[in-house]
Amino acid sequence: MSFTVATWNINSVRLRIGLVARYLEDRKPDVLCLQETKCRDAEFPLADFHKLGYEHIAINGQKGYHGVAIISKLPIISSAKREFCGKGDSRHMHVTLGGAASGVQLHNFYVPAGGDEPDPAINDKFAHKLAFLEEMAQWTKAEKIAAGGAILVGDLNVAPLEHDVWSHKALLSVVSHTPIEVETLKRVQKSGAWVDALRKFVPDDQKLYTWWSYRAPDWAAANKGRRLDHVWASKKLAPHVKEMSVHREARGWERTSDHAPVQVVVQN
Repeated sequence: MSFTVATWNINSVRLRIGLVARYLEDRKPDVLCLQETKCRDAEFPLADFHKLGYEHIAINGQKGYHGVAIISKLPIISSAKREFCGKGDSRHMHVTLGGAASGVQLHNFYVPAGGDEPDPAINDKFAHKLAFLEEMAQWTKAEKIAAGGAILVGDLNVAPLEHDVWSHKALLSVVSHTPIEVETLKRVQKSGAWVDALRKFVPDDQKLYTWWSYRAPDWAAANKGRRLDHVWASKKLAPHVKEMSVHREARGWERTSDHAPVQVVVQN
């Protein structure tokens, strides 16, 4: 077993297909999980990925919003998608991989952002986010999603640790780092006994970001980031996660996403 998995909230795959190609040609992951693809399945740029050597693709898209996809050099043995909260949103894709990752279960998620007001009583978007995460926890436990060799990746839209944000104190009341979101995400993680693969390599007391706001004109100098993108491994697979990297340089590319790609290496 030896393969690489990357995750990237691309914020429109058709708009940024050139950047995706640049990343794939540079970093060459075996599997790339995308979030916020923002296009219907029939509009997905399959031919562009096939030209790059990624023949196996599983898509869950919708017009103009949300959407996730898994692009792979490795065979996809089976695929499925699940609707959460009865919203009809395209926010999840699950595949069983073959080849060098034979039998590995891979889940790609795009958790709702939650709007601006961190109060579910007055903000339906925030209430939806919390309900989505609660359903993830219940489903993971009931279906034993992490019982075998499994990986969960995606834009989970929560920065759970103190050093996952540029200022813990300043962001305690900002959506993505509020105590209720953090506690709810922890329940999701505990429901599968998932291992935080990124923090396996970067201690909890060190800063780690994957997202920098478009609102900061000089995002690199300000470095007011958050870790919204995650890679979790099941207990069985976690010992085989040998490397991780956040490709911050992609955040500086022209007309890029506000997220950076994250990549892990899994091998015996």
